[in-house]
Amino acid sequence: MIEVVVTSRRVEALDICSYELARVDGAPLPPFSAGAHIDVHLPDGLTRQYSLCNHPEERHRYLIGVLNDPASRGGSRSLHEQVHEGARLTISEPRNLFPLVHEARRSLLFAGGIGITPILCMAERLAQGGADFQLHYCARASERAAFVQRLKDSSFAERVFLHFDEQPDTALNTAQVLAAPADDVHLYVCGPGGFMQHVLDSARAQGWQEDCLHREYFSAAPVDNSLDGSFSVRIASSGQVYEVPADKSVVQVLEHHGIEIAVSCEQGICGTCLTRVLEGIPEHRDLFLTEQEQALNDQFTPCCSRAKTALLVLDI
Repeated sequence: MIEVVVTSRRVEALDICSYELARVDGAPLPPFSAGAHIDVHLPDGLTRQYSLCNHPEERHRYLIGVLNDPASRGGSRSLHEQVHEGARLTISEPRNLFPLVHEARRSLLFAGGIGITPILCMAERLAQGGADFQLHYCARASERAAFVQRLKDSSFAERVFLHFDEQPDTALNTAQVLAAPADDVHLYVCGPGGFMQHVLDSARAQGWQEDCLHREYFSAAPVDNSLDGSFSVRIASSGQVYEVPADKSVVQVLEHHGIEIAVSCEQGICGTCLTRVLEGIPEHRDLFLTEQEQALNDQFTPCCSRAKTALLVLDI
């Protein structure tokens, strides 16, 4: 854990603020790579993940951008309402679940709304290395697009394409942009679920291979839990068996019995709680594992995923 202070807070767009964080003791922050995020421990006890959007070579600060989302589970609202310049926070060291493939011949970056945060960092890293790339930034309106001036002032401004719903002549022709798939061309997308699905489905329709598609979700879509049933989990190390009722998660049940699993997003996005499965078949509800990884059924996210079989044996 790292103690930081908010050295500046700035309005970047409608309902979006950036927060610059520096260590309380003035020491350099841990290095990070483009696409990385940090866990931010908020005043109300919540922990949320935010992508770093400053240049990866900077060690004196971290910069995050936060949308005050009306559908928020409390994290973004807490930051917007309670955290101002001078506030102290606790953060984790950076982790990267959305890394660049640096040997790619070409990279296509797609950002929707607040999804610009990791994509911006990627663009700056690619530009620094002289890589071939394009950045397509989509938003409902120009007033809702953050860091636009930073993009316009950048050394790679000619590779940035802005697409705003309020300006029909700027509409993104996804099929055209994705018309030339190749094994050494990689796609990165971040933003609202519907936007990401559109980009990924368009790429697959054009013949893109899954290994060339990279995505990072900020939140999971609502899940219909009305048909959930109960199942059991067995702890391999002790042999103890616990029932997981329909209205509880595996993490909640184990925590009740004194078995703690590290969790963060609680939506199956970050992978913090990823747990090995020794027997049984999970019902995957995460957005962290790829479809190929899910098909192996040898690990799952107990914060949200459940079971297709009556029993799961967990490597705990």
